[in-house]
Amino acid sequence: MPRVNADAIQTILIYALPVLLSITVHEAAHGYAARHFGDRTAEMMGRITLNPLKHIDPIGTIVMPLFLYFATSGAFLFGYAKPVPVNFGKLRNPKRDMVWVALAGPASNLAQAIGWALLLVVYATLGVTEPFFVKMAQGGILANLVMWAFNLFPLPPLDGGRILVGLLPWRQAQAVARLEPWGFFIVMALVLVGIVGTWWLQPLMELGYWMIHLLLMPFAALLS
Repeated sequence: MPRVNADAIQTILIYALPVLLSITVHEAAHGYAARHFGDRTAEMMGRITLNPLKHIDPIGTIVMPLFLYFATSGAFLFGYAKPVPVNFGKLRNPKRDMVWVALAGPASNLAQAIGWALLLVVYATLGVTEPFFVKMAQGGILANLVMWAFNLFPLPPLDGGRILVGLLPWRQAQAVARLEPWGFFIVMALVLVGIVGTWWLQPLMELGYWMIHLLLMPFAALLS
């Protein structure tokens, strides 16, 4: 494993806050949406919170990403948080409402990416050029767009899979839902062979950057 150096430590410090926020807000958003549509399971378990300690999985959020970062020199990263518990049977309209509950997480990441981009615009307006803060904002955009795009992949247990199940007719929805026990392994296999990165993440992230640029053009013009 490569020796830990100053650049690696700086990269970790730059991404620590954006990644922590992206995970925490993502999971809390699922809980808020579930409560809104009738399921209070997450609320009763204390998971509707912006306290990151409630969402961090020691292995998935800390150990695995750090190990992969140093083992692959940053070429491959993956991690996960503790999923917010949702009892879809308690939703007022389970099939319809699961779409909104699942969509809440990726939507929160897209909103955060826009927020970090807006911060970059403010930095430029104020003449802030400190590399650490600029790179942190850029890292916030990147981390959240990765979370947004990856979680929309249409295979359960990812959010995109649950959205697909909610949108499909019952028979097709049940067929997709049956893939959930193996979904994680299927997705990881598709990641390792490059299919997810080339045919899903890259196009969606390009779309995300384009949408953010288009949305913030008026703010940039107003502040310039």
